[in-house]
Amino acid sequence: MPAKLQLAVLAILLAASPLAASEHHGVVKFSGLPVPGAAVTVTQGDQRLAAITDQQGAYSFTELRDGTWIIDIAMPGFAPIHEDLNIAAAGQASEWMLKLLPFAEIVKDSTPPAQQPSQDRPTSPPSATPTPGGTTRASSSQKPVPQKSAGFQRADVNASASATPTASLSAAAEAVPTNANSNSPGDTDLAQRASDGLLINGSANNGAASPFALANAFGNNRRGTGSLYNGSLGFIFDNSALDARSFSLTGQDTAKPAYDHATGVFTLGGPLRISRLFQNAPVFFIGYQWTRNRNDATQSALVPTLSQRDGDVGNGVAIPQNLISPQALSLLKYYPLPNFAGSTVYNYQVPLVSITHQDTLQSRLAKGIGQRTQIDGSFNFQRIATSNTNLFGFLDTGNTFGMNATINLRRRIASRLFAHFQFQYSYQSVRTTPYFANRENVSGESGIAGNDQNPINWGPPTLVFSNGIASLSDAVDSFNRNQTTAWSYDTLWTRGAHNVTFGADYHRQQFNYLGQQNPRGTFTFTGADTGSAFGDFLAGVPDTSLLAFGNADKYFRENVWDAFVNDDWRIAPALTINAGIRWEYSAPITELYGRLVNLDIAPGFSSATPVIGNSPLQPDKHDVEPRLGLAWRPFPASSTVIRAGYGVYYNTSVYQQIATQMAQQAPLSRSLSVANSAADPLTLANGFNASAAITPQTFAVDPDFRIGYTQNWQASIQRDLPGSLVMTATYLGIKGTRGMQESLPNTYPAGATNPCPTCPSGFIYLTSNGSSTRESGSLQLRRRLHNGFTASLQYTYSKSIDDSALGGRGQATYVIAQDWLDLSAERALSTFDQRHLLNLQLQYTTGMGLSGGTFLTGWKGALFKEWTFLSNVTAGTGLPLTPVYLAAVNGTGVTGSIRPDYNGGPHLSAASYAVPLPGQWGTAGRDSITGPSQFTFNASIDRIFRLKDRLNLELRVDSTNTLNHVTWTTWNTTIGSPQFGFPAGANAMRDLQTTLRLRF
Repeated sequence: MPAKLQLAVLAILLAASPLAASEHHGVVKFSGLPVPGAAVTVTQGDQRLAAITDQQGAYSFTELRDGTWIIDIAMPGFAPIHEDLNIAAAGQASEWMLKLLPFAEIVKDSTPPAQQPSQDRPTSPPSATPTPGGTTRASSSQKPVPQKSAGFQRADVNASASATPTASLSAAAEAVPTNANSNSPGDTDLAQRASDGLLINGSANNGAASPFALANAFGNNRRGTGSLYNGSLGFIFDNSALDARSFSLTGQDTAKPAYDHATGVFTLGGPLRISRLFQNAPVFFIGYQWTRNRNDATQSALVPTLSQRDGDVGNGVAIPQNLISPQALSLLKYYPLPNFAGSTVYNYQVPLVSITHQDTLQSRLAKGIGQRTQIDGSFNFQRIATSNTNLFGFLDTGNTFGMNATINLRRRIASRLFAHFQFQYSYQSVRTTPYFANRENVSGESGIAGNDQNPINWGPPTLVFSNGIASLSDAVDSFNRNQTTAWSYDTLWTRGAHNVTFGADYHRQQFNYLGQQNPRGTFTFTGADTGSAFGDFLAGVPDTSLLAFGNADKYFRENVWDAFVNDDWRIAPALTINAGIRWEYSAPITELYGRLVNLDIAPGFSSATPVIGNSPLQPDKHDVEPRLGLAWRPFPASSTVIRAGYGVYYNTSVYQQIATQMAQQAPLSRSLSVANSAADPLTLANGFNASAAITPQTFAVDPDFRIGYTQNWQASIQRDLPGSLVMTATYLGIKGTRGMQESLPNTYPAGATNPCPTCPSGFIYLTSNGSSTRESGSLQLRRRLHNGFTASLQYTYSKSIDDSALGGRGQATYVIAQDWLDLSAERALSTFDQRHLLNLQLQYTTGMGLSGGTFLTGWKGALFKEWTFLSNVTAGTGLPLTPVYLAAVNGTGVTGSIRPDYNGGPHLSAASYAVPLPGQWGTAGRDSITGPSQFTFNASIDRIFRLKDRLNLELRVDSTNTLNHVTWTTWNTTIGSPQFGFPAGANAMRDLQTTLRLRF
């Protein structure tokens, strides 16, 4: 090659060399714990860069030329690190392990320079000012000076810490005399004590579970090929012998069945080294969980007595034997006999056992491609098999299969521009098989006609009684398969004080359902015919009937888009503003073959015509969500921080429930909602017949339905207090708009005249005219980890009101408006309104802090140190409940939306309520009863035993409801039921779970 050409090529290479820059970052640790405040410098030729490790022990350099650099790491009390760093070969990250200096050298380094021999004085650091975790360029004229001892002073990376690691290590060195020989046992002991000192004063893991967040066996400082891999092997178990017996609502001594909970856990991760296949080995992770649980629960109920079965139903009502319906006699054989007497509330109690088998697999693989690109993928799998027995001994089984796969591609386009692409696929199938499927045609053998008697839907119809007798029911056969395919893109662009993120997402969702909504039908008995709900059953006269089956296979499709831009603007060291805007569009769900039915409603609900096709809802493409937040430190050198934010959030997940109800309607399906009347007489044998006066469709949605949204605003102030305390006061406000409301058009109260006999009725109508408000204030007092103790106490006062929490649960529930002409009368406390809530969390770790046993040695230290005790106490007022008068709404077969009259007095007393006056709706308010107060106390104890350098054994015992305290879950609020005002259930009693996990 000619000399001139060689010079030209050399010039081009030299000019291009600065462009070959790479990002390098790493972590500095000691004894497995991150070290904040360590000084890190890298040098290549006349270029020198400096950084300080942050709270996570991490540092980073954004632009390093490819090639060999010299890295120096210095920290007072530790031996300095002086190594070569090959950027091209080092990859994305490095991990450095500090070693503690002998005691004599620690004391010598802590002596003021004027008192040290000149040859031992540390060289002054470069004039650059390093920033925690970041990069600061030093003057190019400065030459690298190898450091023989710790020469850099720690930067203040955590102003709230009570002392710096430097101070704690100095205290440790002064308190414990140790041999100067670096290989002596005393240095090993001092290393362990210094590790405890880091836990005291603010390392990255100085949080609530710091001893267990990163086990010492994880990370580096290992020798041999096996040191490249991390893993764990664990076993979690629980046995009925260690648990308290389920609470008995009846006081009966019900036997506790034997059961076991067992879970096995295995994880493994590290580089996937295959000879001659990968130059830079990818990193893998795999985890597997094996669960086999057998659960126990005690259930109480009221079942028919022998005298009731013979016709003596009580309250002076008797059904002659010759008038008892044969269908009722046939269904009665599925009711168990009472197993104790003397109670009119409950007379039957039995333990129920359910079985759950679960297998879960998680896996991940990550690979760097060059210096700018990172690709990783994950695959997760889950299989669940369940067997559940109900009160009547019906054993229903379920099988769930799910998997999720994700691929991520991350690319550093420039030093301040990063791109991220993601593809995700998820699939889930859920199969439910009821006890009677393909086993016994209960309805057919009982002489009940009109419902679906396909073998997969064999079984009894659902029976509902207003007098508290247990409802006869069983699961419904179904096989649902859902899948989602998603693509997303986002970019991070850093420019000056701005960190701008923008991107977009697209989701293609498929919901494939095979099953019926209510194939066996529902009969409700209220005593309207004989004066006794059970008497009506024996007479074979239901008050209402509901049915919906046909069009079993449904294939829903939905497209969801969103786009966003967000700017994290660091205006000043004491002020940050985070502003952004997001656009979301969820298209109304369509059915693959256009098999959705809605009603075309005329003005004033004077007529209704079924329309078959896809969703009638209008697309809403204007869902723009602005977001704004700020963090401000108003006073210099003060710990006071003020935060505030505002955002708009849309509920884009409502369409699936709407489509499910529209797909199960006439004329594509057989559906009805009928009340017993002279025009439509109902019997058990012939109760599933459509009425000529009632619309066969049971559901309709307003074509102008719009997606609801909330406006959230929040403000908080935080300040440090003496004694390692932090106080935070927060206010949160939420305003909901376009909430869902359900009503029953053209219905009227009992005793009134039908105002429009020719108008359609018998269907639920869904609109989006509701509203809601919620305001809450909370005060939190938190104690930072100090001497092994940390705690948090938070009190919240809130109030929530709405008239929109009425839809979304289907038919025959308490969520439908009582008066369709006065929806504003539904405005009341929200069902989730909890006025007072107190939460207390406590944690204590032994052997932490200078006064907490840090320097305890020998067998006492081994026995006492590193135990962690945690507890959580939650106490709150009860949630609102609605009093219900279970009767049919005229013009439809719906029950449960009528409320009784309130006469004054205690809200939980049956004497305070009465049947609504003829021609009027009930006056009792929705959610006017306060439910039982809530209380939970859970605790755990945990310790990691350090067996070897690479082996840690964790022992953990978790206790739920440690005090074995009984807390009622809810009250029965059905007027006329003997169970009104009584507890409807209790929380689970004390349970102990033990975990053993070996980490290597």
